[in-house]
Amino acid sequence: MSYVKKGAKGKEEVLIDPHPLSPDHTTSAGVVEISEDGTLVAWEIRRGGEDETTLKFRNVDTLQDLPDELPRALYFGGAFKPDKSGFYYARMNASGPGAYYHKMGTDPAKDTEIFGKGYGPDKIIDVALSQDGRYLLITVEYGSAADQTEIYYQDVAANGPIRPVVNDVPARFFGEVGGDHLYLHTNWKAPKGRILAVDLREPARERWQEVVPESSSAIESLTLGGGKLLVNYLENASSRIKVFDDTGKYLRDVSLPSVGSASVVARWAGVEAFYGFSSFATPLTIYRYDVASGKQDLWARVKVPIDSDQFEVKQVWYESKDKTRIPMFLVHRKGLKLDGSNPTLLTGYGGFNVSETPFFSATAALWVEQGGVFAEPSLRGGGEFGEAWHRAGMLGNKQNVFDDFIAAAEWLIQNHYTNPSKLAIVGGSNGGLLVGAALTQRPDLFRAAACGYPLLDMLRYQKFLVARFWVSEYGSADDPDQFKYIYAYSPYQHVQPGTKYPAVILFSGDADTRVAPLHARKMTALLQASTGSDRPVVLRYETKAGHSGGLPVTKQIEQQTDVLGFLMWQLNVPFTSPGQPASVSDLAPHTSRDQPSRFAGRLTGEVGSFYAWNGQSRGLVSGGTALAGFSKQGSADPAFGSAACRLERSAYRPYPDPACLGCGVLSFPSASSS
Repeated sequence: MSYVKKGAKGKEEVLIDPHPLSPDHTTSAGVVEISEDGTLVAWEIRRGGEDETTLKFRNVDTLQDLPDELPRALYFGGAFKPDKSGFYYARMNASGPGAYYHKMGTDPAKDTEIFGKGYGPDKIIDVALSQDGRYLLITVEYGSAADQTEIYYQDVAANGPIRPVVNDVPARFFGEVGGDHLYLHTNWKAPKGRILAVDLREPARERWQEVVPESSSAIESLTLGGGKLLVNYLENASSRIKVFDDTGKYLRDVSLPSVGSASVVARWAGVEAFYGFSSFATPLTIYRYDVASGKQDLWARVKVPIDSDQFEVKQVWYESKDKTRIPMFLVHRKGLKLDGSNPTLLTGYGGFNVSETPFFSATAALWVEQGGVFAEPSLRGGGEFGEAWHRAGMLGNKQNVFDDFIAAAEWLIQNHYTNPSKLAIVGGSNGGLLVGAALTQRPDLFRAAACGYPLLDMLRYQKFLVARFWVSEYGSADDPDQFKYIYAYSPYQHVQPGTKYPAVILFSGDADTRVAPLHARKMTALLQASTGSDRPVVLRYETKAGHSGGLPVTKQIEQQTDVLGFLMWQLNVPFTSPGQPASVSDLAPHTSRDQPSRFAGRLTGEVGSFYAWNGQSRGLVSGGTALAGFSKQGSADPAFGSAACRLERSAYRPYPDPACLGCGVLSFPSASSS
């Protein structure tokens, strides 16, 4: 469900209700963009879990949809003109991406393509509009990791041509417009990031100014608000937000509650910002921040039945195979005995410059409540320590990611947190590749594994669906040189007959139009035929679900019950619910689907998220009267801890978007019916 408020303290009213959209409730809906005055929203309809959506337009006051409807496609970005006479958007076509302009009230089939000729299907185009509507910003991303981007702009008010800002530098640039200046977050000549200011009236490169230099901490994102720059840094894989004036003068830090994850939405010409904060033991909390004074107050808090005082959160460091020091967050009950017998759930991602920071996860909370340990290392391939950290885990360095993950498991065992019979691993998408590599390289190290929406046959992955976006991250076996290192770790090719593999549950669905579900299907068959152990290998498969969600809350609970039940069954973890003890047998897969309510008290709760498109907050506080885009929905956290959905950019990485249902940070949520 998506809601709207009239004013910061107004009553919540339903804006979009997905329930009537499909009889079986496998259709989801979400806000894409909000007009400057808050009276018009672009919203998407997603069938099953497809990435492709249909875009519609709704009058916020009347709750009626306009006749305009953009047909099913893969869309990137969207922006209303201030007078609502038109809508800019980008979409993927068979030949490649393009940027378009739709004049409201006209046939979308006649929409004008304004940019994109000559770009192939391995590129992504995104569009944004400055708050005052003067400047259109177009970003071209080279693959999902966006290792190189191009930036173009158009002075819409003057009906000027589309001009390049930068299109010849092999580096990452993301821009935000404030007034007549474009502020660029870039890793050009700064692996940990810096901020450059470009006067769009005189955009020649020699006139660019560095306003926020590179520091020892990586810059994760930039938000403009109240005429200031709010820069989100990562310090040892945790958020820290600093405020600068428009010349780069440091003003203050935003006072965050603790170690955790924070995301900001604001408006350049506004006076306030909103930031969401969560951590392993802290569900999403939203603060209202006065940009001029630095004062803040609590605006909203998600109500989740959890006793945070019983949790202990800490960060440890360990050595990987090549002696690189890797940080890892651990969450467990206070007073945990280090006797080597604690059931432990280890998760990770390690790719696409995605940073794994402390976040609230219903999965982690439930696991810890049952006496377990939740472990999340910051693997190479992510963005926690800048571009060098990312590159240390991509292409020919991908094995480093798996080594980091395996070393994390070994550290947990050596330091008496757990032992192989009590250790489970879990990951989705690129994290599913991680799990697949770990269980084939070190099957002796784990008792059980959950592998969701995974990439597993890396020799052929690039031939299916949109996997061409990921060649810049993984490479391609079509290249003889890259074939060698890809083959060396590709999980499917390294399943050996007779090997005693751990218990494995793989899960995917027909509607995954991002990572082809064939990976999960064929890996299940091969493991079942090859394993020399008596441990089960099963496939959980949905016919109307995929990477981008679409599961109703009840289905999400069933999936979580099945997967968590499988892991707890294999690790011999008795499940206890307040006032209702349960035995291990209650968690076996054949019974768990009949008892989803046993988990429901911990797997669901009200999860709130702001809609922010590429870090911009146009329409968040519209004209000071309408606060649109606050969403509440049941949380089942089906991605098991993947924090990838917290990215500020919608760069179409192979991550499981449903994670944002559980992580509780500012994101791109979809409203699923229950």
